[in-house]
Order: sequence, then C-alpha cells, then structure tokens
Amino acid sequence: MKIVARSENDFSRAALALAAGELVAFPTETVYGLGANALDSAAVAGIFAAKSRPRFNPLIVHVHDFGAATEYAAFSTLAEELADAFWPGPLTLVLPRLENCPLSPLVSSGLDTVALRSPAHKVARRLLETAQLPIAAPSANRSGRISPTSAADVHAELGDVPAIILDGGRCPIGLESTVIRVTEDGPQILRSGALPREEIEEVLGRKLSSFGGIEGAPLSPGQLASHYAPDSAIRLGATDPKPGEAFLTFGPDAPPFDGPTFNLSESGDLQEAAANFFHALRALDETAAGSIAVMPIPFEGLGEAINDRLQRAAAER
Repeated sequence: MKIVARSENDFSRAALALAAGELVAFPTETVYGLGANALDSAAVAGIFAAKSRPRFNPLIVHVHDFGAATEYAAFSTLAEELADAFWPGPLTLVLPRLENCPLSPLVSSGLDTVALRSPAHKVARRLLETAQLPIAAPSANRSGRISPTSAADVHAELGDVPAIILDGGRCPIGLESTVIRVTEDGPQILRSGALPREEIEEVLGRKLSSFGGIEGAPLSPGQLASHYAPDSAIRLGATDPKPGEAFLTFGPDAPPFDGPTFNLSESGDLQEAAANFFHALRALDETAAGSIAVMPIPFEGLGEAINDRLQRAAAER
C-alpha cells in the first residue's frame, strides 16, 4: 500500500493523484485528513462515499495561505484579524462564499458559507505548495468514528481507499481544529478544538459566543450529536471502573485499576492529554472491553475540546 515517506517524488505523486481526482491522506497538526481537489465535484463526492459521510455535513477546505483563501470567501476585518493571528494553525474560519467561488458546492453542503483553514504541519503545507490546489479534507476515518492521528490509523480505517497516505508521524496536537463563524454580530465558536477559546478571546479582546445547537443541517464539521465514537460504549464521569471495562484516566490522582487503562497525562497537562486523546480511545477500544469508563477531565483550555469529543462519543448512536 501507499503509505509513503514524504520524499520529493512522493509529494509529486500525491499532487498528481489529487489533480486526477483521487484521494490522498495526509497529516496536519490536528489529525490526518482525507484530501481531494476542492475544485472537482466528482473528487469531493469521493470523500463522502469513502467515509460514508452524510452529504449535509460540510467539509473544511485547506489552503496554503491567506491570499489563497481570499479567492474563495469574503473576509471581514475581524476575519482578517483572526487569520493574521492564527494562520497557519489549527483555526478554521466559516465565511461567506464569494459569488463566483470556484470551489465545488459539495464542500459547503448547500450552505452559502465555506470553511477554510491554512494548516501549519510541514507535510500539509508542502502538499498544498506542490499541488497548487485547494484541498477539501475531513478527518481520514469512517464517518462518526475515532479520528486518526497516525498513518497506521488511516490505513486501519480506510485500507486502500486513499491513492497515497503521506506519513508524517503522530499528529502533534491530536484534536481537530477550532471552528469559528464570523458574522456581522461577531465571532461564534461552532466547534471547540485545538485552539483554546481563551487564546482567541485574548487576541480579539472580547468573549466568544457558542453555537446554541443545530437546527437543520450542520453549519460546520463536528456538530453531529454522535461523533468521534469507538465501537465500545463510553461511560463519562467515572471514578469507579467496573470489572470488564477499560479505563481512560487523567492526572496524578487517577485511581488504580487492574483492567486496561490509559492515562492521558499523568502530570495533568491538558496539551499532552489532547495529543494522546484519540490514540488512547483507539487503544482502549482494541482491548474489546465493550465499555470505556472515563474519568472527569477539567473543562478549561483544551479540556473544553476534549470534553466535547467525549460527549459526542458517548451520545446515542
């Protein structure tokens, strides 16, 4: 299979595959993405088919820089401020599509907005430079499943579906990007993620509002009630794991347990916990315990995004 090691030839092959309408998996600083030429509707449709993803769930389009993004969306002064502060990086901006936007309508799932991000990972940036295309790329896993943070995870999820998997090692952040919608009423978080709310608020000098719920189709990725789910059931707020369960813990005061256990961060570091999160869920799921008990995790900084993922993973499927 096509897990490759990022040579000059590998990037050229990946760029040619994208131009030909094929799918390419690649790492970002957040999670691995399953990429297609965002200008090609047939290629974008291939993403939805490969992931069994509902067509009403929009995609993030990855661009190399701010200049490229302005070819597809209208940037207000506030949106420019956010891009200047956090691009390249783990921030996705949901903005009005330009009237003659050349992106496939499928990336927006019928909405008049488009989700754009400029990733920081050197492999993603090299791919964008080589391909000279905007790349639509949700996480490289089956819809609703645990997001992949390594090339091996992608292969386990999708097999030979991608023409090429560019191997960039483990993703350093390990949680999807934060998604912000910028409107006339101000910025609003649609999905908490790898960029903590507090850092955005510090730059803007104002509080961010949170999206209050879904009415109809999602406004961005990551808003479905059930998402990021392992095969095992998830039991939240657990301090007393039961026999036969696996135990996802956090911090130095985690209670001892004889069954399968994974501590996200023994020191209580939320950044380390975020980087380990999806890897830990996948590892515990593979123990075939059938249920994963999860310790409480602080609801601050990256803990907001971790708790968001846990609540969706635990939702009725």
